[in-house]
Amino acid sequence: MQTAIPSPSISAISIGPLDIRFYALAIVVGIVVAWWVGDRRYTRWGGPEEVSVDVSVWMVLFGIIGARIYHVITTPDPYFGPGGDFTKAFRIWEGGLGIWGGIALGAVGGYIALHRRGLRFAPFADALAPGVLIAQAIGRLGNYFNQELFGKPTDLPWALKIDESNIPAGYPPGTTFHPTFLYEALWVLAMAALLVWLEKRFRLRGGQTAIMYVILYTVGRVWIENLRIDEAQIFAGLRLNVWTSIVVFVLAVLCFVLLTMYLKKHPELGDIYLDGRDLTQAAEETETQDETGAADVEPETSQKETEGKQDK
Repeated sequence: MQTAIPSPSISAISIGPLDIRFYALAIVVGIVVAWWVGDRRYTRWGGPEEVSVDVSVWMVLFGIIGARIYHVITTPDPYFGPGGDFTKAFRIWEGGLGIWGGIALGAVGGYIALHRRGLRFAPFADALAPGVLIAQAIGRLGNYFNQELFGKPTDLPWALKIDESNIPAGYPPGTTFHPTFLYEALWVLAMAALLVWLEKRFRLRGGQTAIMYVILYTVGRVWIENLRIDEAQIFAGLRLNVWTSIVVFVLAVLCFVLLTMYLKKHPELGDIYLDGRDLTQAAEETETQDETGAADVEPETSQKETEGKQDK
């Protein structure tokens, strides 16, 4: 008897009048995990503790909008094609987020938020990168519950069983498929561990970790994307996301090389603060302020005590 991974029988739960979709829940959990990992790394490097939540909100809002726009642009038929419904473009909870749009616009949101506080974007992006990979793995669980983004037919032991109503046209009932969402989840988790190792081994900084994240992710995305059979725009025999991954990979490698050369002449790019303070200076200034504050209080207290003695 053929073995297969069963698909969930439900994709949401109802609590009173509220429907909680597992896809949305996976996205939210992934965001929280990415923030937690990034915040711990950023503050450990000397970043201000209060900034991560604010910046993450900017990045999430910009990122979700960017991810949805990318998905709608690259897969327009369900929204604007024959029989399409453009209102579905606003139903994010039903699935459909493009990672490249999310990364691009999310980075814009983070850049704006950080510069408003006098902080560089590169160190924050470096701190966030491993957590984003973990968040992507968690987010792919949402595709599992939605029974979407699976790959070509296969009879491998880990093949995915899909409800008959969700089997694409042209495939007979009982067909099992590659669980591409699972492949990607496992890939990005492995890349998160590799990214942390590379960062420590080669002392990556100043945006190098963030760019290496893009390089590692695109390598896996190319072969995973080629397995998928969901609707997509095709150019020269390849899916649009495959071309996007190839182009982004090449650009990321070029950026990494150029950035590495630039950092040798401008190491300040690795500083957290825009005004040129490095981590040591920032810590020393904080300690100085604390000591100065304590010194300012002591004379005032002494003066009050003297006045009290004089009154007596």
